[in-house]
Amino acid sequence: MVMADGKIFEWESPDHIRTDFLETFDFDSPNQYIKTETAELIASCPFSGLPDVGRLIIEYYPEGGKCIELKSLKYYVVSFRNVGLFQEGVTQRIYNDLKETLSTNRLKVTTLYNTRGGFDTTCSEGEL
Repeated sequence: MVMADGKIFEWESPDHIRTDFLETFDFDSPNQYIKTETAELIASCPFSGLPDVGRLIIEYYPEGGKCIELKSLKYYVVSFRNVGLFQEGVTQRIYNDLKETLSTNRLKVTTLYNTRGGFDTTCSEGEL
């Protein structure tokens, strides 16, 4: 918890991220490039308790024979909303969860966070 001007901001631990929401479907085209984006990524900064809002870009090749099902991805991303995790940690966590779920090494996760304290932050994990 962080206290600011008499207010208490609470967040949940990363254990509350719902990887069990992630679902895939079979797809046999290992060389097809897939890019999925959303501007609805929100997590809580564990230092300030304030929301970090940003854009999430997922790029991958389904070499593991699987594609991510988008509704399940949406629910998974929403599960970050009340989790206290630094921006870099959010990017790394999404990358690790998707790498395992999709069984692919050709995966890149990028987060572009809204300006905070005068700083723009972009984080990337993985490579295509």
